[in-house]
Amino acid sequence: MGYERIKLEYDGNIAVLKFNHPEVRNAVGAQMLSELGAAVREVGNRGAEVRCLLMTGEGAGFCAGANLADEDRTRQRETQGAGDGLRSGYHPLLCALRDLDMPIVTAVNGAAAGVGMSFALMGDIVVAGERAFFLQAFARIGLVPDGGATFLLPRLIGWGRAMELSLLAERLPARQALEWGLINRVVADEALMDEAMGIATRLASGPRSLALIRKAYWQTWSNSYETQLDLEARLQNEAGRSADFKEGVSAFLEKRDAKFQGS
Repeated sequence: MGYERIKLEYDGNIAVLKFNHPEVRNAVGAQMLSELGAAVREVGNRGAEVRCLLMTGEGAGFCAGANLADEDRTRQRETQGAGDGLRSGYHPLLCALRDLDMPIVTAVNGAAAGVGMSFALMGDIVVAGERAFFLQAFARIGLVPDGGATFLLPRLIGWGRAMELSLLAERLPARQALEWGLINRVVADEALMDEAMGIATRLASGPRSLALIRKAYWQTWSNSYETQLDLEARLQNEAGRSADFKEGVSAFLEKRDAKFQGS
């Protein structure tokens, strides 16, 4: 499929997905949303050929949220309602990202606002440039946080800070986001992609169990302790049957680096 509002490239076994509408700081319109869904499906359909997804933005911003000037999205809000548009557009995409059978790295280059902040936080590892910032912009235009923000934020940074970000709609600079535990690393802007690609390369060369680890952590938020213990046992059975487990044990006993194949 040809893409216009996103870029999808492959660097070995790493998929690099970029929001690509820099004229509006990669704000999401109807076309971009559709292309994002297609791109995530494409990545998922490649199976073990792709072992890590890296998401970032083209130009000076990561993603400035929804494109309020996009005529197609405006018509959709008027005919469906803003919330119904979320159900039909964003929710399937966010769930597809959650369910990808591989780790996700996000490289936040500039503004991650509104639903763009939610996309940034879908990364299992979130790396930001020094000039990046995060913004729950919804209250500024009379809306409520969406894109899963009200689920993720209190779990990542606590109730008080989540409420502060959402009610005051103030910018959260990258360094402060790191201090709060919202993201994993902050690096110089010019080093952002090298750092993110280095992490993605490390994850892409890891064992099959990395995908199972992210599955376990996503499910822990809705499971009881006993249910999570059972999930761990089931996933451990799956990991224990993998070729990567056998290779990992052999490498440990032979005192060499493991060569995982993702299977």
